[in-house]
Amino acid sequence: MSDQDGFVVQLAESIRNHRKLSGITQNQLAAFAGVGKTVIFDLEHAKATVRLDTLLKVLAVLNIQLVMIGPTGEHHA
Repeated sequence: MSDQDGFVVQLAESIRNHRKLSGITQNQLAAFAGVGKTVIFDLEHAKATVRLDTLLKVLAVLNIQLVMIGPTGEHHA
């Protein structure tokens, strides 16, 4: 498994776990984020073809932030 594949799987697990901890269904999350329910299914099953803007909408609803760490160790949120 590549680093990219590992990241996608970790992200999928995080989205699913946060959704369940929030007590909402995939359909509810889709409605809150303004996306289709298939998008949530795809994200939770590590489908890597979801658009970035769509992913960011879902992460915002779940209050999940992505933090990037540059090659010199600087953090970007």
